[in-house]
Amino acid sequence: QVQLRESGPGLLKPSQTLSLTCTVSGISITAERYYWFWIRQPPEKGLEYIGYIFATGRTGYSPSLKSRASISRDTSKNQFTLKLVSMTPEDDAVYYCASVVDWGQGTQVTVSS
Repeated sequence: QVQLRESGPGLLKPSQTLSLTCTVSGISITAERYYWFWIRQPPEKGLEYIGYIFATGRTGYSPSLKSRASISRDTSKNQFTLKLVSMTPEDDAVYYCASVVDWGQGTQVTVSS
């Protein structure tokens, strides 16, 4: 059974950097042909794609967040991490990590001074 769990701070101040970690169990994040995603959902809005890291370590990002986002991984811990710099209140959202078929439960991130 594949499980994903997000962890990280729930409250940030404007201009700080968000760092969220997704811990995966039940499958290796280097499993062949697997993509691992970060997605968010702002209040009362739809899902927004942030980016992915592929089994090989290749990454890709939404054009709208590419300048601020980076995704990396620690294969020894079976984790992948999202960093999003220069946070503003517009980045308030529930952040999810996911594979094509499995999702974490999501974690609320709020940006407030």
